[in-house]
Amino acid sequence: MTEVLFYHLHGMTLEGVLPPLIEKSIERGWRVAVQAASEERADALDGYLWTYRDDSFLPHGTWRERDAADQPVIIAIDASNPNGSQVRFLIDRAELPADAETYQRVVLVFNGDDEEAVIAARSAWSDCKARGLDVTYWQPDDRGRWQRRQ
Repeated sequence: MTEVLFYHLHGMTLEGVLPPLIEKSIERGWRVAVQAASEERADALDGYLWTYRDDSFLPHGTWRERDAADQPVIIAIDASNPNGSQVRFLIDRAELPADAETYQRVVLVFNGDDEEAVIAARSAWSDCKARGLDVTYWQPDDRGRWQRRQ
C-alpha cells in the first residue's frame, strides 16, 4: 500500500528540509521525483541541489533532459514519472497525482505558515483517505527532528 507522508514545515524552509529527505530516499535505493508547481521553482531547485552543501550534491536531472530515465532524482512540473520513481515529493501545492497508488511513498511537503498551503494539504489528506492510502502526519519537534503526530 502506498504511504503518503505529510510534512508540515513550520519555521523551516523547503530548501533546508528537502535535500536530507531526498538523500534518505536514495540511501534506501529508491528513485525520486520532485514535483514543483512552476518551471521557475523547478529551475531554482535544480540549481540548488547541485550547491546546497559545500561537500556534496544530489545527482539529479529535470524532465527536460534526454537522459531523464537514467537519473536517480527528477525534478518535474507535472505528474510524469520518466525515471520510474518509487517516491514522489510534492512541493508548492502540487496536486496528488492520479497514479499515486503506483508509488511506494508520496511525500507532500507544505508550508504551515501559508494558509492556502494548509488548506490544500487538508484537501489532499481527505483525498488520500478517500482513496484508501496510508497517511501519516509529520511535524518537527523543538529540536527540528521530525516526529509522527496523531
